[in-house]
Amino acid sequence: MRLTAVRRTALAASAAALALLVTACGGSSDDDGEKTGGDKAEGGAAASAAPAALTAAELEKAALAQADVDNGKVTKTSATDDVSKDKVKGGDTACEPLAFAETGVPLGEPAATAKRSWTEGPKKPSGDEATEESINAALDLDKALVTLATYDDGGAEAVLKDVKEAVGECAGGFTFTAVGETAKIAKVAEGKAPGGADEAVAMTMTMVGDDGDEFPVKVVVTRKGSTVASFTVLNLAAAGTGKDFPFPTEISDAQLAKLG
Repeated sequence: MRLTAVRRTALAASAAALALLVTACGGSSDDDGEKTGGDKAEGGAAASAAPAALTAAELEKAALAQADVDNGKVTKTSATDDVSKDKVKGGDTACEPLAFAETGVPLGEPAATAKRSWTEGPKKPSGDEATEESINAALDLDKALVTLATYDDGGAEAVLKDVKEAVGECAGGFTFTAVGETAKIAKVAEGKAPGGADEAVAMTMTMVGDDGDEFPVKVVVTRKGSTVASFTVLNLAAAGTGKDFPFPTEISDAQLAKLG
């Protein structure tokens, strides 16, 4: 596997991809919170009366914690990996909502935000010989950036509307810049959204590195009441091989369950 190419591609792709690769095993654990279960609401129409935004304290309490997952490590997003809105510029205004979603930047004007990072637990390759296949298997790990944003006055519903429109308008790809780096998306393909939210949209963005290599990034944007939870997921092996991978629904299930 071309590990150098993986790192170079991630660097050129976007600040979010860089954060996903570089901080895969770093950060301090977020051990607050308890394991949350219960039934998950099915997707449906937005409520007629928009619920009030959560407070900053309520949002932090509702954010994914280590105790909420059975696999992997949850950390608070470090300041260096927390990309601010002014650092992301969409080449096409219509596609800017997707650029924000991919880099973990909350859309609109949220009342409060919170971010977490999740890294899937390591997988031991079969056999003792370090073949390309065994290396790919060892790197077959998902890394997710989870962004929560809560809104007043129907802001959460507006965010989902903007993202859904952008997916349709930007299916043929787009470009944007993040922290001074230019990122190119070759195409955007809408997929099946995970359950548990009032509204949700899922997509696979095919990113293009500076050497022309393409690799998939999964982006899911969901709404639960007044709060938008978005998930940007990179698979380390897929970043090198370009092969597709399934979205880790256990993370969206755990986060949406905590939102009530």
